[in-house]
Amino acid sequence: MQSRFFRYTLTMALAVAAGLVLTPWAEAQYAAPPAGGAARTEIAPVPTPRMPDGKPNLSGMWVGTAEDVRNFVPVGGKPDAAGNLVELFRARPCHPGMAVCHAAVNQSNDSTFTARMGANRPMYKPQYWEKVQYLDAHTNWEDPVMVCQPLGVPRVGPPRKILQTPTEVVFFYGQDFRIIPTDGRPHDPIKSQDLYFNGHAVGRWEGETLAIDAVAFNDLTWLDRGGYFHSNNMRVIERFRREGNTLHYQAEIIDPDVLLEPWLMDPLVLRVNPNPRATVDEPMPCEERDKQHMVGKVHH
Repeated sequence: MQSRFFRYTLTMALAVAAGLVLTPWAEAQYAAPPAGGAARTEIAPVPTPRMPDGKPNLSGMWVGTAEDVRNFVPVGGKPDAAGNLVELFRARPCHPGMAVCHAAVNQSNDSTFTARMGANRPMYKPQYWEKVQYLDAHTNWEDPVMVCQPLGVPRVGPPRKILQTPTEVVFFYGQDFRIIPTDGRPHDPIKSQDLYFNGHAVGRWEGETLAIDAVAFNDLTWLDRGGYFHSNNMRVIERFRREGNTLHYQAEIIDPDVLLEPWLMDPLVLRVNPNPRATVDEPMPCEERDKQHMVGKVHH
């Protein structure tokens, strides 16, 4: 199976074993660790880049993104052409608690189980918990990523690259992109009644923070693994705040149709990628070919 499922370094129980591999994007963007395993070197704070109007400039390639910042490990630093120390990162095909971290393994995603012990989960209305449990138990058949559907917002996470102008931001994810106005306009009265995987979004500045307000979602995606579905009346507010070369990201999900209260997802802190040759590569095509061969319910 070639799908976005593998971009999360996931595994599944198939009749034919499939190993866990690094994404081509991760291999292309980040250097291999230096011989001997250099220790992490701290980088001095830098001023926050700003646009001509004084707003923080969010433009840049950001380390972490949809694969989750925990999959990128600092491995030391070296001087750039100007003599400034920059930190290197490498991708690792493992999750906290996995037995093997540096080789391709056919191993269940441990975070599937450790996440169940976390306190930060969406709280569903009582009549929907049975549906959540069913979707979770049958995740290999029910999760939309298993049939090549887009991850959608908010599951896709923060973008890999941001381009900012005085009136809009452009988010690049690899599989998709979003162009979002930030000039203070309201939601379009027509588009806000349609249904999209990424919603219909507008942006506004809240001081130093850019808030992206999206509505008009279809109900075909999940908020996250675990059967966390949503309705087509969901609203998502993503917040971006840049401090020097770090980007703070957090998403809030408001869905009164199925949730008891808004859900504030765990925040992410991303780092700018200093590599001037870094790119957002074209993703591999997604074709679902193996679903018929599934023989177990090992969680991805």
